[in-house]
Amino acid sequence: MSTEEKNKVTKEEINEPKEETQGAYNPDTGEFNWDCPCLGGMANGPCGEDFKASFSCFVLSEAEPKGYDCVEKFQAMQDCFRRHPEEYADEIDDSEDEVVASSPNEESSGWLSWLF
Repeated sequence: MSTEEKNKVTKEEINEPKEETQGAYNPDTGEFNWDCPCLGGMANGPCGEDFKASFSCFVLSEAEPKGYDCVEKFQAMQDCFRRHPEEYADEIDDSEDEVVASSPNEESSGWLSWLF
């Protein structure tokens, strides 16, 4: 088979639906995929509902800086993590109390840093 034949795209291939890597949020449908491996299972477990509330708030946030309007939800999630250290030891951020009290215009958004 020649290189030209290998590079030739058929009409059927053009019309085939492309397999997309699905993320945690689909902006076209507005739906969240809580089973997405990209979330590391955080949507499950004892703090799953708090995670879902804070994550969805952050994704849909139009505040500047992004997610600033979700502070209370993130605080509730961190509180839940602290109540379940056996499952969330790696997620507990003991420094976020200082960050939440900081100015919204500061560059540091430590209370959101675990999402990035």
